Amino acid sequence: MTPAAAGRAADGRVRPTRAELAAAADRTIPDVLAPGLAVLFVGINPGLWSAATGWHFARPGNRFWPALHLGGFTPRLLHPSEQGELPALGLGITNMAARASARADELSTEELLDGAAILTDKVARYRPRWVAVVGVTAYRIGFGRPKATFGPQPESLAGARLWVLPNPSGLNAHFTPVTLGAAFAELRVATALTDRRPA
Repeated sequence: MTPAAAGRAADGRVRPTRAELAAAADRTIPDVLAPGLAVLFVGINPGLWSAATGWHFARPGNRFWPALHLGGFTPRLLHPSEQGELPALGLGITNMAARASARADELSTEELLDGAAILTDKVARYRPRWVAVVGVTAYRIGFGRPKATFGPQPESLAGARLWVLPNPSGLNAHFTPVTLGAAFAELRVATALTDRRPA
């Protein structure tokens, strides 16, 4: 989808049409990656809004970007269209499964298992210090850890430390923006990254 082909929000940013969202099913989007990142965030899979725009965690109501800021990883709240600024902050984004869907529960167990293997290879190649999987259920299935909980994991992944964060989807009613921000802040403290929010 090109900006010219989409509607625009009041602030001038792209908003996909209903037809474009429907057409985005099964698409993939590029990772936000660079070698030697401090933290590689791993979503479950792209939603239709992300697949239509090319921006990770793009659906309005997803709390990833606010949690990233509240957790002290970014100096201001970034819009999904600004995801290219993350590598300069030592951060990146990929997904457990590449295929876009309306809901994460549309993914098969096989897709998550295959995605975990692909992720392992990616981590070995790019060597981030930490890998943060955003969604405990996907982590449990993909890595065969049925009893995994949030927070640091006892195992590593291709030499990287592992952490599991709550799913920031607006459908996850168990976490508020504030509690999500606190969970992200715990990870930031563990990584020894400086709080980047203005004092």
